[in-house]
Amino acid sequence: MSSWKVMHYGRVPRSTDPQGWDFRVIGATASGTEHILDFATLATLPRVSVLADLHCVNGFSLLDLTWTGIPTRALLELAPPREDVRHVMAWAQYGYSANLRLADLQAEGTLLATGVGGEDLSPEHGGPLRLVLPHLYAWKGPKWLRAIEYLTEDRRGFWEERGYHNSADPWSGERYAYQESAATGPN
Repeated sequence: MSSWKVMHYGRVPRSTDPQGWDFRVIGATASGTEHILDFATLATLPRVSVLADLHCVNGFSLLDLTWTGIPTRALLELAPPREDVRHVMAWAQYGYSANLRLADLQAEGTLLATGVGGEDLSPEHGGPLRLVLPHLYAWKGPKWLRAIEYLTEDRRGFWEERGYHNSADPWSGERYAYQESAATGPN
């Protein structure tokens, strides 16, 4: 993966203590409670491999990456959202966030990635856990993922608050907020 540029905002977490690390599902859960999953619990969830591209808003793409990890559909079954949830906020280390439509989290091929190219994800590329949404620009898939928050209304994430497009469809070139339709508003 030497051709994969390391791009991020802020510092890279250097080590993850499995004893103190957890992943949370918060917000408008069907049960009304917060779900806290440790490494051992995540290890019991099904694993899949997905062949997908990574599209960076800066104009480069990495083609045919083999991602491994937990399909987000398994997470949604384990900790389902309330029926009125339509949006999600993905939270990462250091308070970074990315907003999504619930449909994006449910999409085929979306996963909580733990590896790429047959190796564990390095910290520089988002390890131990990174959200991968092959149908969106990479900024929607935060590195160092720590939580999924179910939302009943959309709220812009870190880069969207700084002028990036709310939807992030690479096939439509949805890079910047000024491209959002005035008629439809943010998605």
